[in-house]
Amino acid sequence: MELLIAIILGIVEGLTEFLPVSSTGHLILTGYWLNFVDERAKTFEIVIQLGAILAVVVVYRKRFIDLFSLDDNKGGLSLMHIILGMIPAIVAGFLLHGVIKTLFSPSTVVIGLVLGGILMILADLKRTAAVTKDLDELTLKQAFSIGVFQCLALWPGFSRSGATISGGVLLGTTHKTAAEFSFILAVPMMVAASGYDLLKSYQYLTVSDIPVFAVGFFVSFIVALIAIVTFIRFIERVRLIPFAIYRFILAGIVWMILF
Repeated sequence: MELLIAIILGIVEGLTEFLPVSSTGHLILTGYWLNFVDERAKTFEIVIQLGAILAVVVVYRKRFIDLFSLDDNKGGLSLMHIILGMIPAIVAGFLLHGVIKTLFSPSTVVIGLVLGGILMILADLKRTAAVTKDLDELTLKQAFSIGVFQCLALWPGFSRSGATISGGVLLGTTHKTAAEFSFILAVPMMVAASGYDLLKSYQYLTVSDIPVFAVGFFVSFIVALIAIVTFIRFIERVRLIPFAIYRFILAGIVWMILF
């Protein structure tokens, strides 16, 4: 039964982590549905998030290697873009960490799903003409501003990718450019956040948990790998509004069931 739960949650994490639908919200809702909500479950969620992170590193491995290039004349996306994109959420997360942990419930997820969906619709309807059509054209100001939008994802259910992609589009990037920056920016952000949470909760792990956690990690990695490649291929055509509609429908269903 636990292996089945690990597979289900691994699929949910891998499929939703980089789509603008809120992986945190889906994991909270799925965890309640499966009655998998104790401290061990929270540690498991951290582990499968690391599986999804690994998928981004594999897909964008050349980009990550280039970020640490010593060639000063290389230009394009740099480590400074990533640092500037991280600063707002790091500061906000540090200051509000205690408050954020109290927000993890189905009711707050419903609110986050709706508010995030509204932002995504506004981004699609009011987007400026795309002047940044490639990651290497992204400015430092845009990187920092997208990082500010990322702070919205501190509310469960809002969606980190939804906030950053919407922010990028509103700031003049293409949907694909915004999505790719969102994915790359996710790696250090999620490693830092997951690492911090794992240090605080590793005591809930036992040797007998290794098979279950390993299955969840592997499933999350494979599914995220497929989701990233597929999403990037279709985002310019599909854009954000269909995902916003899905969020509204999910929020409505959850509200009717739980409230």
